[in-house]
Amino acid sequence: MDTSNPAVFVNAELLRMYVGRRVRAVIQVLKSDGGGTVTGKSTDEQQLVIKGHPPGPLSTFVEVIGIADSNQSILAEIWTNFGDNLDTASYNQVCQLANGDYKHLFI
Repeated sequence: MDTSNPAVFVNAELLRMYVGRRVRAVIQVLKSDGGGTVTGKSTDEQQLVIKGHPPGPLSTFVEVIGIADSNQSILAEIWTNFGDNLDTASYNQVCQLANGDYKHLFI
């Protein structure tokens, strides 16, 4: 595992703090245009746009790692299917912890 460039855990609200930096987020896939743009719902119920080409069919929940392109989009480098069921509230709590008192453990 490469730890030289860690990805910060984010939801849509936190993404704006990391524009231009490497991030990781989980989305619920809402639609894919087939041309390199996936629209999804972040774990905090806000919409995100993921740019890039997924490696195949996507499950309902997908984790992406990439560069925060704007305050509402990520240029994905890595796509990981997380299946069709996910406790989004727990993942959202991880995002909050990773950017709060425990930030030093995640970055």
